[in-house]
Amino acid sequence: MISVAAIFGAWQLAANHYHSNFLMPSPWKTMVTFISVVHDPEVVKNLLITLKRVLTGFLYALMIGVPLGFLMGYSKAVMNILDPLIDSVRQVPIMAWVPLTIVWFGLGDGPTVFLIAFAGVFPVILNTIAGVQNIPKDYYNAARSMGAGPWSIFVNVIVPGSLPDILTGGRIAVGLGWMSVI
Repeated sequence: MISVAAIFGAWQLAANHYHSNFLMPSPWKTMVTFISVVHDPEVVKNLLITLKRVLTGFLYALMIGVPLGFLMGYSKAVMNILDPLIDSVRQVPIMAWVPLTIVWFGLGDGPTVFLIAFAGVFPVILNTIAGVQNIPKDYYNAARSMGAGPWSIFVNVIVPGSLPDILTGGRIAVGLGWMSVI
């Protein structure tokens, strides 16, 4: 609490020193302006549109990334086929895709949602792969010794064992999605 008060105090001193709301507004002026902006219906509408785009892109990233991550993490053959392609595409900066997405999807939500999904799909894939590959082999062996088939192993071993890593990938994907909007 003391550090917060010190920051606001230093901010107020700097605002008093500059005597300019443009260069260094006071904390009070900043709060009043922030409240007026938050109550502006146009800002709220645009924020909701952005939130919808980020959530849509995030859901696409999950729908693509989690199954691919499961396949790549479980099957060496699928990993050997898809890993070079994913690693190559992942290296292209997000801004390099902007012209192509406008050509592919036109103007509107399409390019934005695609770029958000594109930015988020790679952390989801990589974390899902890590989650599947980090499950101890003893869990698979124990499930097989109890008569579990492939589907039962997937549902009862792979999904719960990789869920923490999938959630980490999702958390990173949401952050990258917000960065992609900007």
